[in-house]
Amino acid sequence: SLRTAAGLMSLPHALMQVHYPDSPQDLQAARHRLGFDEIFLLQLGMLAQRRAWKSGTAQRVEMPQDWLEKRLQALPFALTGAQRRALEDIRTDMASGQPMNRLLQGDVGSGKTVVAALAIAAAVRSGLQAAMMAPTGILAEQHLHNLRTFLCTGEDALPESAVRLMVGATPEREKAEIRAGLESGEILVVAGTHALIEENVQFHALGLVVIDEQHRFGVQQRGALRRKGDNPHLLVMTATPIPRSLALTIYGDLDLSVMDEMPPGRQSVQTFVISPRERERAYTLIRNQVEAGRQAFIIYPLVEESEKSESKAAVDEHARLQEVFPRFRLGLLHGRLRPAEKEEVMARFRDGEYDILVSTSVVEVGVDVPNATVMLIEGANRFGLAQLHQFRGRVGRGKHQSYCVLIPERRDDVENERLQAMAETEDGFVLAERDLEQRGPGEFLGTRQSGFGNLRMANLTDVRLIEKARRFARQIFEQDPELQAPEHHLLSEALTRFWERAIPTDVS
Repeated sequence: SLRTAAGLMSLPHALMQVHYPDSPQDLQAARHRLGFDEIFLLQLGMLAQRRAWKSGTAQRVEMPQDWLEKRLQALPFALTGAQRRALEDIRTDMASGQPMNRLLQGDVGSGKTVVAALAIAAAVRSGLQAAMMAPTGILAEQHLHNLRTFLCTGEDALPESAVRLMVGATPEREKAEIRAGLESGEILVVAGTHALIEENVQFHALGLVVIDEQHRFGVQQRGALRRKGDNPHLLVMTATPIPRSLALTIYGDLDLSVMDEMPPGRQSVQTFVISPRERERAYTLIRNQVEAGRQAFIIYPLVEESEKSESKAAVDEHARLQEVFPRFRLGLLHGRLRPAEKEEVMARFRDGEYDILVSTSVVEVGVDVPNATVMLIEGANRFGLAQLHQFRGRVGRGKHQSYCVLIPERRDDVENERLQAMAETEDGFVLAERDLEQRGPGEFLGTRQSGFGNLRMANLTDVRLIEKARRFARQIFEQDPELQAPEHHLLSEALTRFWERAIPTDVS
């Protein structure tokens, strides 16, 4: 039986031992059994999702070698080995006749956008439409700019009118025009936000869906965009490095491509941890950089100071910093602003109307400000490594040397092992592994977190347990994917109960 093969304690015995253990070893074995069950059921559900998706047929999208080489030669840079491997995975998926269902996971700045743009160009070449969904209007606008640069120049250039932007702030008249163009097939590529999944948005032939910053979207939103087409290919992208063991658990329904190589010529960001007393040094660095024509971010953990916390807060500090930097223009960004206000502040910073942006953690996702060279993070001990790494990725995007300065709340925290790890490495995957060990998986789950509240016993940092449960789930699934064999009757019921409690319908 599975239990014997996996070397597991019986369920009644495990339940007894987890409450009234006879020994520490029995408690450990009981926890292992119950944790195994959770990961096993999770994986079975993921495999079923994946099978349901793969059982559909999708239009084959070819990328002929000569077409691809021409496209690559027209780029102002050579692709890294990691970009080429990811592109090859996508090429194989899209030509298979089954819908692609791939997660493209790359570190900050590893060049995911160009890989997605090549997939979009291939879809358009095959007579299909493509949609790219981002969590904010300003990010969607950035994608539009990049896509137009890529698709509307050179050989087989598309007219700009065929590559459009649709966000919440798009005027209603323009939205109506875009909806008509998507339905008629005149518009071939659209970048946008949640506005793309509104009911009245219909596509003529949606063949590729690209979702950026995947962890910002719930599973229902992904499904809603996918249903706008007839089994479209799906590419989801995230710049949050996720340890492999965890990625295989959370995204078990997706194929995984990892881009862990930086494009040549991308400068490393010099990172320092300094004590609160040395703050003036950081201010001097900011003054020098701004006087040289650059810009800076200053991040705080809270919006406003509360009596309970020693943390400095963005609103109060913004007022104080006006006195510290009287000659500079300071913007303020935090989560209590309305989405349109956040976007306006970010756009003004990007366009050089502010020299310094004072912000809370809302700044972590992806806007390109190549002129920003300093990232100063106050209360750095309050953030996880994965998040600190995302902040650092906001600078170092241009041609100038960039700096990241971490100031913990107390002097003792300067020696903090986590913060020192930031100074030692810029590899997001190394930092993600450390974050997982030290803080657990919460940092990585994003909007999928709701579905993982059911994991009461499984330790998502236990790679061996995860691999073992995955292996046995695969084995059962290959023998009896519908769980119809008499010996799998109880398992089928347990699986239904687990997924009803865990994750809303349509986890694809």
